[in-house]
Amino acid sequence: MSKTKVVVVDDSALVRSILTEIINRQPDMQCIGAAADPLAAREMIRTLNPDVITLDVEMPKMDGLDFLSRLMRLRPMPVVMVSTLTERGAEVTLKALELGAVDFVAKPKIGVADGIRGLAQDITDKIRIASKAHIRRAPAPTPAPAAGGAPAPAKPVSVASIGRLSTEKIIFIGASTGGTEATKDVLVNLPADCPAVVITQHMPPGFTKSYAARLDGLCKIRVKEAQDGERILPGHGYIAPGGMHLSVERSGANYIARVQDGEPVNRHKPSVEVLFNSAARVVGPNALGIMLTGMGADGAKAMKGMKDAGSYNLVQDEASCVVFGMPREAIAAGAADEVLPLSQIAPRLIERLRSTAGMSLNRV
Repeated sequence: MSKTKVVVVDDSALVRSILTEIINRQPDMQCIGAAADPLAAREMIRTLNPDVITLDVEMPKMDGLDFLSRLMRLRPMPVVMVSTLTERGAEVTLKALELGAVDFVAKPKIGVADGIRGLAQDITDKIRIASKAHIRRAPAPTPAPAAGGAPAPAKPVSVASIGRLSTEKIIFIGASTGGTEATKDVLVNLPADCPAVVITQHMPPGFTKSYAARLDGLCKIRVKEAQDGERILPGHGYIAPGGMHLSVERSGANYIARVQDGEPVNRHKPSVEVLFNSAARVVGPNALGIMLTGMGADGAKAMKGMKDAGSYNLVQDEASCVVFGMPREAIAAGAADEVLPLSQIAPRLIERLRSTAGMSLNRV
C-alpha cells in the first residue's frame, strides 16, 4: 500500500520535529519534508510532490494565508492548518478554510510540545481525511480589510421573502469537514424571514464564536453562538458552541436552546446526532433537516429518526462535498428526501418553505 506523503510547514523546529515523528509513526503515511517557511515549502512541494501539507499560520518571509491563497490558485492540494487557540488564531483559521484548507488542528499557546503530542490522533486522522478530500481552486479574493483591520463583510445576496410561515418550523443543519464554507453557502442564501436555523458544525472550543460572528456579517439572518436556555427565534441562526452539545427543547409555547456538556457522541462534541435526535423528538414534522459535507457517520441515524417523525431532509451530493462521509451515511440510512448539489440546497429549502407558507398561523 502506498503511503500518504506529507510535507510539514512550520517556523518552529520543535513543532516540525514532533509533527514529523507523529506522521512517521503511522503505517500509512510518511513525512517526506519539513520546511521552516513558505518559500522553502514551495520548493519542496515542487520537487517532492506531497499528497498533503500541514501549514502553520504565522510564519516568517510570507504569511501562511498568503501562501495558502497562492497555493490554492496555482496548485490546489489538501492542506491541514495548524493554528493557535486564540481569537486571532480562530479568525485566521476561518479565513484559511475559506481559501480552501480542508481542516485545521488547534495547538495550545503554552505547553506546545505536549499539546501537539496529545493531538496526534486528531492530526493523523485529519491528514487521512484530507488526502481523500475533493480539492477545488481557491475562490476569488474577498473584499479588502476595512478601516481598523477587520475584513469588510460582503453584502448579503438579495433573497426574496418566504412569506407567512408558522414559527413552529425549524431548520437543522449538521456538518463537519468542509462544513464551515458549505454552511455559509446555505445561510447567505436564506432571507431574513426564514425559520430559525440550528447548526452543529464539528469545531473545537474557541472557534465557534468567531465563526458565528463571521456568518452574522455575511447573512440576512442574525447568527450567533447558541446560549443555554435562550429562545429560538425565526430569522436567527444558532451555532453549537465548540466542545458542547446543542439540542432543542420545548418551554411552553416556545422552542429553547439547550447547551450542555457531556460525553462525546460518535467521537464528537458537539454531535450532530444529539441535535438531530432533539429535532425528531421535539419538532417532528415541523423540522427540515440538512446534512452537509463531513467525515464519518455522525447524525445519520438521528436524521432517519427525523424523517420517521415527519421532517423533510436535504442531503448534499457527493460531487459538491469536500468529504462525502456524513451525507453518504445519511443516504444509506434512508434519511434523505432529496440529494442535491450544495448550490441547490438553499433554493430548494426556500421553495419547500414557500409551499407550506400560510398553512398555519404564526405563533407569538
